[in-house]
Amino acid sequence: MLRDKSLIPLSHQHQHALALCVRLDRALLAGEVNPEAWRREIQQIFEQEIGLHFAAEEREVFPAASRYPELKPIVDALLGEHTVLRDLFAQASSRTLDAATLRSLTDTLSGHIRKEERQLFEGMQKLMSKDELAGIGKSLEQALAEGADTCLLPNQATRLRPKSQA
Repeated sequence: MLRDKSLIPLSHQHQHALALCVRLDRALLAGEVNPEAWRREIQQIFEQEIGLHFAAEEREVFPAASRYPELKPIVDALLGEHTVLRDLFAQASSRTLDAATLRSLTDTLSGHIRKEERQLFEGMQKLMSKDELAGIGKSLEQALAEGADTCLLPNQATRLRPKSQA
């Protein structure tokens, strides 16, 4: 289903987070994980985008979606996943990331994003009116404005490398 324009800002941020998951997954599979380099990048991404993203969802999207009985169980599950993910991201700040934690972060974050895109957003678009979605979009625009000017780039140690250099 084509994404409603009110939810596109969240979907764009989902793409950024999935790109992080792909890069981290490839590094883990190749056995080329520098935990300190990943710690810095993960901490920066959480502070500049993902933390704001979670707050915007919890303040604007989840309450609106919870009014629909069909979406309430999905919202409850997503809120629980936010708690787990915040704990995993906190390990970046506390410098306790290891390969197992990085794997857990990658798997949990990518699964969470897919659940939001495929279940929550699709359900919202089927159940909510265009006006209700537009109202959510306006609220999201304000909630996400704080992080709109950031540009997150992988550091040298966390960039994808061509297979010939891997």
